[in-house]
Amino acid sequence: QAPKKAKKKIDGGSNVFSMFEQTQIQEFKEAFTIMDQNRDGFIDKADLRDTFAALGRLNVKNEELEDMVKEAPGPINFTVFLTMFGEKLKGTDPEETILNAFKIFDPEGKGRIKADYIKEMLMTQADRFTQEEINQMFAAFPPDVSGNLDYKNLCYVITHGEEKD
Repeated sequence: QAPKKAKKKIDGGSNVFSMFEQTQIQEFKEAFTIMDQNRDGFIDKADLRDTFAALGRLNVKNEELEDMVKEAPGPINFTVFLTMFGEKLKGTDPEETILNAFKIFDPEGKGRIKADYIKEMLMTQADRFTQEEINQMFAAFPPDVSGNLDYKNLCYVITHGEEKD
């Protein structure tokens, strides 16, 4: 009788790639590639500093970058990156996840982002938005009189379906 081939047991938590759909993994890969500024396959402090600079945040403290890198169990390759997101996203609701994504563009935590700034980011980074997509977004969520986008309200509508009063 031929020996049985050992089957690798995959439980829900061991294989990080099973936690996400293929499209999500592709989006994380794009984000990882954008952040891996020197293209060495790892995200380190220098990559984080360059990523923040590309987003317009220039004077990031060294300690802040070190704390981010220390969150990882070791060098941050794509699998570690995905695992870290998996752990962060486990148990979070979609609204919180989307809010956290917007907070990257709002370091002061005001709850608003300049509409021109978010438009530029959406049209120049990763899966670039077209002018038509930007127009649709601003038609549904017009910026206020100061030209700011209330992203907290936007996140609520995205996840709950109607505006809060």
